[in-house]
Amino acid sequence: MTGLLRGFGLLAILIVAMGTLPALGQIIEPIVVKTDKQSYGSGETIVISGEVRERYSGFDVTIQILSEMGNRVAIAQIQVGPDNMFSTEIVAGGLMKTSGTYKVTVLYGAQSTTAETTFEFTTGQVSIPKSSGPTVAVKGTDFSVDFSITGGQLQGIDIDEEGKSLIIRIDATDDGELTITLPNGLIRAEGEDFFVLVDGEEVDYDVTETSTGSILTISFFAGTEEIEIIGTWIIPEFGTIAAMILAVAIISIIAVSAKAKLRILPNIR
Repeated sequence: MTGLLRGFGLLAILIVAMGTLPALGQIIEPIVVKTDKQSYGSGETIVISGEVRERYSGFDVTIQILSEMGNRVAIAQIQVGPDNMFSTEIVAGGLMKTSGTYKVTVLYGAQSTTAETTFEFTTGQVSIPKSSGPTVAVKGTDFSVDFSITGGQLQGIDIDEEGKSLIIRIDATDDGELTITLPNGLIRAEGEDFFVLVDGEEVDYDVTETSTGSILTISFFAGTEEIEIIGTWIIPEFGTIAAMILAVAIISIIAVSAKAKLRILPNIR
């Protein structure tokens, strides 16, 4: 009888212990985060993903990338899916000015639940394949440029011919980052660096030079409305080109007409 009671006691303890274990496939930590690779070069895409143990209504996951000095070089806010998973992509570069170890931190919920991971970053030019992502037409030209943006939407691009700059209009609902490919035939900074203004304030940016143009990565804050990229040369707008062609055509017609009149005038003796 005593042995039977002991057996029931052990069975009860085992059942209680099993009840306290997490369900199959459920994470133990409140939140986890990882990157798809351990190292990246300039222009490569960092895929950051993770999972939360419990999803809270009305809360997004805030993701930050910090340098070895503790400076924030990238930030994004993303929603948690119904499966408790989250994921985002950030282009390596931007404010990542030096090679080294960078930390990814995530923050979630009212209790400031956090987790972190790291990756290695190496600066330098890399070969970047042509983007298969979205493009946007540059108003007044026949150019369309590749871009990617987090934290908002790109609304349009205009040319400031006098200022030799591109005016990029965005609707930034959160802190984010714009990566844009600029062909040499559209705008160039010959022998100099591009000058970038975010809502009129000069900012640092990352640039990757290719044989056909430049790829700029620019960070911005929530509420940003305008990003201006200033070079040393920019393609004239269609209107300016048309006016130049018209002017040349008029001058040519006047010259031809003058020659014709001289030929038909009778010789006066």
